[in-house]
Amino acid sequence: MAISPFYLLFAVFGLFPILFSMYLSFQRWDGIGVMTFNGVNNYRFMLTDPEFWKAVGNTLLIWIYSTIPMLFSALVVAFLLNASFVKFRTFFRIGYFLPNVTSLVAVSIVFSTVFSNNYGLLNYIFTLIGLDPVEWLNHTWGIQLAVSFMVIWRWVGYNAVIYLAGLQSIPSVLYEAAKIDGASGIQSFFRITLPNLRPIILFTVITSTIGGMQIFTEPQVLVGNDGGVNGGGLTIVLYLYREAFINNYFGYGSAVGWGMFVLIALFSLFNWKMVQGKGTM
Repeated sequence: MAISPFYLLFAVFGLFPILFSMYLSFQRWDGIGVMTFNGVNNYRFMLTDPEFWKAVGNTLLIWIYSTIPMLFSALVVAFLLNASFVKFRTFFRIGYFLPNVTSLVAVSIVFSTVFSNNYGLLNYIFTLIGLDPVEWLNHTWGIQLAVSFMVIWRWVGYNAVIYLAGLQSIPSVLYEAAKIDGASGIQSFFRITLPNLRPIILFTVITSTIGGMQIFTEPQVLVGNDGGVNGGGLTIVLYLYREAFINNYFGYGSAVGWGMFVLIALFSLFNWKMVQGKGTM
């Protein structure tokens, strides 16, 4: 009885929306009128819609541009925060984590001024050093880079704190024994640190994959609901939002949501296999 409120809330706000979205994905509905059974036509249209696959490609590119540099930077930051020569480590830990609790809309507005075509901070710096301004938001690659920088800035500190916890959980006697045996710092890193951090790295890769495939607020605030020029910022969730809540194709939007679920599951499984390596379960 004590835990029944959790299950009731989960059933109402978790389980029911999931099941209803599955049912809705086989319907044609504008959100107000009568639902009409549409079979698998929503899924058939999704698989043949060039805009959907463009959104998938944009999302994957933004994930590559942001997640790989972000996880590498987080690992470097974690090593620095774990180093004994660094002073005020608690202050730096809080400072690196602050971007993660900052309003995402506010961050997107700030970055829109940084990458602005006419009066952006980056273009101002370019003119100071004699370079021509770049119309970042008028090019597909510029939009994707701007969104990627937002993701990196926001999540480096979060993952650095996770890596730091993993580093501090490794027994120091392992490094002392390796040092006695004549192992170098690089050998200790590849033979001790990385194997012990593998579960942590796997966790950050999977969570970053799930989060990266669900990017929405950054491109929506930065370039609008259509993804900007040539749809360069059109991600899967932004495409879902446009079709469901702007064009009022709620059945098709639900189908896109389930298509995104399958893509995230497959992509997460691929990353899990890549990080775990051969011979592991």
